[in-house]
This record gives sequence, structure tokens and C-alpha cells, in this order.
Amino acid sequence: MPTLNEAMLAVERHIGFPKSRARQVAQRLQEAAILPRGAPGIAPELEPHNVVSLIIALAADTTLWQAPSTVASYRALTPAGVDLTGAPASIDAAGGALDVIADVAIHGTADLWRRDRIEIVSTWPEILIESATTGKATRFVQPGADASHWQSRGHRKSTTINISAFVDCLQDLFQKD
Repeated sequence: MPTLNEAMLAVERHIGFPKSRARQVAQRLQEAAILPRGAPGIAPELEPHNVVSLIIALAADTTLWQAPSTVASYRALTPAGVDLTGAPASIDAAGGALDVIADVAIHGTADLWRRDRIEIVSTWPEILIESATTGKATRFVQPGADASHWQSRGHRKSTTINISAFVDCLQDLFQKD
């Protein structure tokens, strides 16, 4: 398993979020038990879903004190804002969808997704996963929200991550020879 420091370096190298910012965000996520803490003299080791949570927090461009609640709320976003109560387990929230992409990147072949993109909106909770091949976009928003409308006044600010960079980051961390 990669350490937190290795994950921050891989995120900086492949996705472009500075390690200095990632270190501050990671500390807040550790305080909220979203990322594991190490022990004296032992660096924390991360699972793929931990790296995904770190990337969500960095891409959402939130304040440090809001990082843990932001990760929780973005992971809970649902496709088109539908209520998933009683829905089949195959219908996933945004966090689960990103975890599936991470799992396929590590254990399978993610070559079909290399041209796709993930967009994380920071002015309101929204994650967009767009397929370059089919042109299909899946918008994850808060349950009850209308995914086809802006969720607040003002301009829309977002961070776009090429899934190729996302996949390369995860493969760099978890596919060690």
C-alpha cells in the first residue's frame, strides 16, 4: 500500500495539485478519520478510496476546515439528484462511481476511459463524469436537486480532471512491480 506522502507526490505529478496544499487538506481529512493516521515512526498507508477522497477534496477547492464535510457531501451525490432509498445496489452515488473507476484502473483495463473526464464543481456540490466516446454525461448532484439547472446564482467554477491522469495516478500508486 502506498503511503500518504507517496499519494500526494503522485497526485501532484499526474493531476497537478500541489503537494503543499495536499498536505494541509490531508491533515484535515486525517483529523476527521477520512484518511488513516500513521503510528509513531510508521507512515499512514492508503487504500484507493482514500486517494479518491483526497482528490475530491483538492478538486472541490474548499477551505481547509470544510474539507471533511465537502468530501462526505460530494461522495453522497446521486445521479441526476434521484433519491437512492430502496434503489438497487448497482446504482451508485458519486463516491462509489469514482471508486469503481479507481478499481478498474488498478485491477482491470481503463483504456476505454482514457479520453473521458471528471469535472468537480466547487460553487455547488456537483460531479460530472463525461464520456468522450459516447458524449454521455452523468451528473451527480444532491438528492432532490435538478441536475439540468445551476444550483446557485453567480458563475460556475469547476476543476476538470482528465480520467487518463486519474488512472495514471492510481496505477502509479497501486500497480507496483
